[in-house]
Amino acid sequence: MEFDTKLIHGGISEDKYTGATSVPIYMASTFHQQKIGENEYEYSRSGNPTREAVEKLIADLEDGTAGFAFASGSAAIDTVFSLFSAGDHFVIGNDVYGGTFRLIDAVLKRFGMTFTVVDTRDLQAVKAAITPATKAIYLEAPTNPLLRVTDIAAVAKIAKDRGILSIIDNTFSSPYVQRPLDLGVDIVLHSASKYLGGHSDLVAGLVVTKDQALGEKIGYLQNAIGGILAPQESWLLQRGMKTLSLRMRAHLANAEAIFNYLKNQPLVSKIYYPGDPKNPDYEVAQKQMHGFGAMISFELQAGLDPKQFVEQLQVITLAESLGALESLIEIPALMTHGSIPRDIRLKNGIKDELIRLSVGVEDQKDLLADLERGFDQLKGSHQDVSNSKVHSQA
Repeated sequence: MEFDTKLIHGGISEDKYTGATSVPIYMASTFHQQKIGENEYEYSRSGNPTREAVEKLIADLEDGTAGFAFASGSAAIDTVFSLFSAGDHFVIGNDVYGGTFRLIDAVLKRFGMTFTVVDTRDLQAVKAAITPATKAIYLEAPTNPLLRVTDIAAVAKIAKDRGILSIIDNTFSSPYVQRPLDLGVDIVLHSASKYLGGHSDLVAGLVVTKDQALGEKIGYLQNAIGGILAPQESWLLQRGMKTLSLRMRAHLANAEAIFNYLKNQPLVSKIYYPGDPKNPDYEVAQKQMHGFGAMISFELQAGLDPKQFVEQLQVITLAESLGALESLIEIPALMTHGSIPRDIRLKNGIKDELIRLSVGVEDQKDLLADLERGFDQLKGSHQDVSNSKVHSQA
């Protein structure tokens, strides 16, 4: 089936017991066993029909063999790292979600794991960072929040040549835009709260593998650790995923329109968007992405207050998260990446003036008018500051 059809009919698309075209919410903690060891379901932590439906659907969409649903993206990431042991080393991208950095820095390092941070676009740096203790390369593409695009197939090949795993967070793209397993990656992660759910009404994480044996290991850990997605959220997530293609087409069109607006805005000093032909990652993005996603980050001119800008908006919602029907805007230094020390943020290019915008599906005219409102407010304050400086000098 083609992708759009998989969304509707992939995985388990109807209830096998009743034929219902919406898999029911099985709010059961345990299941009656007619004979010991012969039941398909025994206990909901180990397996639940509603969760299984969404797990098989994401496996189909990512062209994998096994999918796993967790209570959050962070729970998914932590479970994947539980594949490894104290003393194991990892190469990790230098522009990752703040929550991933927090997990690594405050938790996994205490358990004896070690990490080398590199720009994964630099393939020589990736190779040089690998040691005999290295077990995996972990990256995002595009990254959060600077939208850097790594050549996924090239990094996956490096990992395979060295006998280690490649792990990618595919949240910013969704399988509509990019399917890393087809590019050779071993494990794909999603914060399914974002584009896959799409409606800001659930928190969830997903993991997909192509290798069956690797999937069995993750399945064992999912059951052993227990950070599973509940039946209600599993049902909401599957329902949200069915409209992914329709939503993504609107997201992508709006993002392109906003990029074209921002590049002519004098109060913006820099734009981070994979679809920018001037972006050094543009050719790589063209090669491995279907469209350029709907995330845009941009820096205001030095000295301008990003809080003053985002707090003036009326259509675009000031909130953490992304990938929702509504457009969401935030300041990484103060919000999603606030857990990263400032010196490390600045070293990695996350300036105080950086703003991250998740472009929703509202009417383009309303979105552009809202941005104009924010910039008008900045222009006024910028002029006030300039006048104040002139009077002071006089």
